[in-house]
Amino acid sequence: MTEETRVGVDVGGTFTDVVTVRDGRLSVTKVPSTPDAPERGVSNGLDAAVERDGVQASSVSFFGHGTTVATNAVLEGEWADTALVTTAGFRDALEIGRQNRPDIYDFDVEKPDPVVERDRRYEVRGRVDERGEELEPLSEADARAVAAELRESGVESVAVSLLFPFENDAHERRVREILREEGIDASISLSSTVLPEIREYERTLTTALNAALKPVIDRYVGNLSEDVREAGVEAPLKIMQSNGGIITAEAARERPVNTLLSGPAAGVQGATHVATACGFEDIVTMDMGGTSCDVSVVTDGDPLVTTETTVGDYPVSVPTVDVHTVGAGGGSIAWVDTGGALRVGPRSAGAEPGPICYGRGGTDPTITDAHLLLGRIDPEAFLADDLSGTRDAVEAAFESLAEEAGTTPEAAAQGVVDVANANMERALRVVSVERGYDPREFAVVAFGGAGPLHAAELADALDAPRVVVPRTAGVLSALGLLISDVLYDYSTSRVRPLAEVDPRDVRDAFADFVEDGRERLEDEGFAGDAARFEASVDLRYAGQSFELSVPVAPEVDEAELADARERFHEAHERRYGHAYPEEPVELVTLRLRARGLVSPPNLEPERREGSVEDAITETRRVVLSGEAFDARVYDRTRLPTDAAFEGPAVVEGEESTTVVHPGQTVRVDDAANLVVEVGE
Repeated sequence: MTEETRVGVDVGGTFTDVVTVRDGRLSVTKVPSTPDAPERGVSNGLDAAVERDGVQASSVSFFGHGTTVATNAVLEGEWADTALVTTAGFRDALEIGRQNRPDIYDFDVEKPDPVVERDRRYEVRGRVDERGEELEPLSEADARAVAAELRESGVESVAVSLLFPFENDAHERRVREILREEGIDASISLSSTVLPEIREYERTLTTALNAALKPVIDRYVGNLSEDVREAGVEAPLKIMQSNGGIITAEAARERPVNTLLSGPAAGVQGATHVATACGFEDIVTMDMGGTSCDVSVVTDGDPLVTTETTVGDYPVSVPTVDVHTVGAGGGSIAWVDTGGALRVGPRSAGAEPGPICYGRGGTDPTITDAHLLLGRIDPEAFLADDLSGTRDAVEAAFESLAEEAGTTPEAAAQGVVDVANANMERALRVVSVERGYDPREFAVVAFGGAGPLHAAELADALDAPRVVVPRTAGVLSALGLLISDVLYDYSTSRVRPLAEVDPRDVRDAFADFVEDGRERLEDEGFAGDAARFEASVDLRYAGQSFELSVPVAPEVDEAELADARERFHEAHERRYGHAYPEEPVELVTLRLRARGLVSPPNLEPERREGSVEDAITETRRVVLSGEAFDARVYDRTRLPTDAAFEGPAVVEGEESTTVVHPGQTVRVDDAANLVVEVGE
């Protein structure tokens, strides 16, 4: 009998990671990413897993995928030719945007290019008010005239964003019907489906991005699905969303804007799973890969989710795991600016050619190369043999960098690590201290190929007491795909004074969401106790321009609304340090999450016997914080369960290396995770 296999594939800027789980046995495969055609990297990884681990493609029962295709399309502006249909008088909402500037003292700052150029933006007459009452009928003649122009333009996709469709979407739906009647076969995105919420600019922008990404994701998912089928995998393709949940490939094709932070969200899910199993429910996650470092906070075992996310220059208001990203990855390039200061990133060596030590022709010094020069990684043991470069090439690059910076090569390498750490420490403070969380009460979960190299030093700077390095640290995002629940998010804005809200209206709205969510989950095999529905409301004080989300029961009554008001005051006090219980509160948006509960595979490894000394491979000169030490180097695969040792030390694993500083201690837990006690 063929054993069933679960496969998770995460595409990063440098490597494509493949994790397979078969009968509780976990296998890992890393192959270089192929930025020009990411689906080829996925296929290469799957082929390598078949060859290396004997995985039978026909036995794959689950195939999950985390992708950066949508993210890269937005960052590079490489999306489909898109048109926008708006209410008459609002054609330039995308161009006007908001008044806020990245730098309030820079009067020459330029706004990002609108997703849809002005000659592709069209108006139709017809109005509904803020309560959904029709003030002016939709002009069907205008809609048909727009259709005629769209036929001439040859656009691939159309976004429709009219006024107040979250209160009444009849006009948007009718515009779509007319465009179809007139023979427009481009994909169509309605704001009442993509983001039925207040704020005209954000709703229109998010809808326009969704429309612009639809053809891009449709082609990618189509090509990937075909490649996977040709490889013999019959399991349906599942995609990770930005909110940390899995959806079908068809749903991702319809709502590609929901996949913009697909990869980072999978990493946070994987870190949450590992940390919870270790007994840590309050964590700061740190995912440092080849091109960037993504950080986030998890409280009480739940990742923080936000609807205020910026991708590139564009605010995207869909539910997203609250991830903050900086351009500090293993491949980030070091350089000296015109003032003589050492800088790191955001430019990266990426997958091709990669850091110098990969031996693929890279010539620019990177963070990974700095670690090699400082003795923290061994060129002979770093990843696969065919990726190891020569120490001579690394030294030559740092001699040139040191000459520009006026220092020695070793000091320049230490400087690269210090600058990268400073960038990442700021990011970690953004998601912790600036969110009102005390890092002293959190564990840092470090993963990605480069995260464990930096985590212990960063935890010390933050006064975080410990660092957890998962057994599969180098591929935790891919593992996160295998343990994430299926999620569908629903929302609609209903801006009302809370005192005037009729609980029956709220119950009816939630009931509609539950009905649709239940149907979706049942189609994917989740019913009964495996389907869960989590409701919340966004509230604010009257006159505020922002709101906070508080949980409620879907069967809302007067008492539940009163409790929600009190929870809002408490949340406001916790987040901003003050609350005004006597001030009137407004209801803004209703939200419901339909969750299909996935049973994660049992990945507990067998206990490993032996002594710590058996895992020592050598004693190596390692530079830590500018001081040289003779540090013991451990083979992670040979460390026994419950092993304990002190720093300075280097622990070399199959996909990542962990650096332990003097005064810090390490233990290996029952799940083969490294737990580094940072100390006081």
